[in-house]
Amino acid sequence: MVEQQVKLNNGIEMPEIGFGVFQIVDAKQCETAVTQALQAGYRAIDTATAYQNETAVGRAIKKSDRKREDLFITSKLWVADASYQRAKAGIDASLDRLGLDYLDLYLLHQPYGDVIGAWRALEEAYRAGKIRAIGVSNFSTDQLKNLELTTTVKPVIDQIEINPWYQQSEAVQFIQSEGIQVEAWAPFAEGKHNVFNNRTLVKIGERYGKSAGQVILRWLYQRQIVVIPKTVHQARMAANLDIYDFVLDKQDMAQIATLDQRHSQFFSHRDPVAIDQIFGTSIRKNRTELKR
Repeated sequence: MVEQQVKLNNGIEMPEIGFGVFQIVDAKQCETAVTQALQAGYRAIDTATAYQNETAVGRAIKKSDRKREDLFITSKLWVADASYQRAKAGIDASLDRLGLDYLDLYLLHQPYGDVIGAWRALEEAYRAGKIRAIGVSNFSTDQLKNLELTTTVKPVIDQIEINPWYQQSEAVQFIQSEGIQVEAWAPFAEGKHNVFNNRTLVKIGERYGKSAGQVILRWLYQRQIVVIPKTVHQARMAANLDIYDFVLDKQDMAQIATLDQRHSQFFSHRDPVAIDQIFGTSIRKNRTELKR
């Protein structure tokens, strides 16, 4: 495998394929998976406070024979810490759990709570060298633009849901036009609608001797989107990196475009009811603590 990297708008480089650990909650399983991923050739690991596995990721990094400077480690601030003071503590807590002196990338996980205050804390940590790059996750285009206009450090990345069922073409185009890197979470839509056996994706893959999953990752790569697939299976870890020896043609890309259902496969980040149900408790808890 020839490693591919992308240069972010602050000049640092990150791998275009990373390893995600969302939903790998069991500590031993997470540590093993990250260890195997590093052995398979991954350099980028994506975790978050909300995943509750930063400590396990840190243990795998510590026992790896990889040099720290050769790795690219991402974590994220949860909405419960979305304020200036709490974000400062949240950054330090992530570093402590991971056992690291610095993070390569740190994201605001959700666009809720005191986003501007939290971003100020990220900017300070960035300038202090605790974080090499700062960005966001799940920000819509208007939320992203508002952040750009009201802060001093431009986000390097917006990590959003992108998969064959939810392709987000307009959002991707806008984010890229702003000089911000797009990163896809849930590239396989967690297997929804039997994505790995989809007739269109399987037929395209057969032409190149590739799986539907590899076709999806190549499709994202050709759209200049960074991706963080998750798996606990070693064979799939290797397969997910093996996408550089074929090229999807215009017809392939057009066929994949027809699969777009144009809605999230999980929940809408713009739906007030969903926001309140999923994030409301954290936001209200934060607000209560700030008043004390």
